[in-house]
Amino acid sequence: MKLPDTSHTSRPWRIHEIAHDFRLEDVWALPTPGGPDDLPKLVEQMASGGGGLPGVAGVLFGIRWKLGKLLGWDRKGAGLGVRVPTLRDRLPDDLRDRPHGPDFRSLPFRPLYMTGDEWAAELANRTVHGVMHIGWVPDGSGGYRGQMAVLVKPNGLFGKLYMAAILPFRYVFVYPALMRLIGRGWRTRQPSTG
Repeated sequence: MKLPDTSHTSRPWRIHEIAHDFRLEDVWALPTPGGPDDLPKLVEQMASGGGGLPGVAGVLFGIRWKLGKLLGWDRKGAGLGVRVPTLRDRLPDDLRDRPHGPDFRSLPFRPLYMTGDEWAAELANRTVHGVMHIGWVPDGSGGYRGQMAVLVKPNGLFGKLYMAAILPFRYVFVYPALMRLIGRGWRTRQPSTG
């Protein structure tokens, strides 16, 4: 379920001090009910990749990666530490000196930091410098769930046009498929309670 921006901006997340110049693009409630200490399980699931997106969303991602390869959007020279500095350079000492969570197995994200209730990872290419922020929040009924925020800094006019062009595809195809995939992955990782 899509959430209002205040679901992210009203929380005292550490990402606010680190990515203060990034635009909040989306905030989503993740279908991951759990207990207060389950963030590491969700982080492991997100980093492991657990399979590609199904259906039209998977096709769209395939097209995006092929276009990126053909047009050079994702070359090493377009990424972190080359086109843009990594946000790891902005981390305060208390975050820099702690484990940052698992590395991604199939996506071009790099983990930034992990605390007891949040985890962030970044990517950069010729279109954007982006951050995926996963928070672990009370669900209002005594449990907890994941919350995903996407923060971006478009790369010039091209990046702004790219983000505007993919907006309808994200909302109609990508996010619904992603939420189903995350929910299925979460259910298969959780022990049965019956």
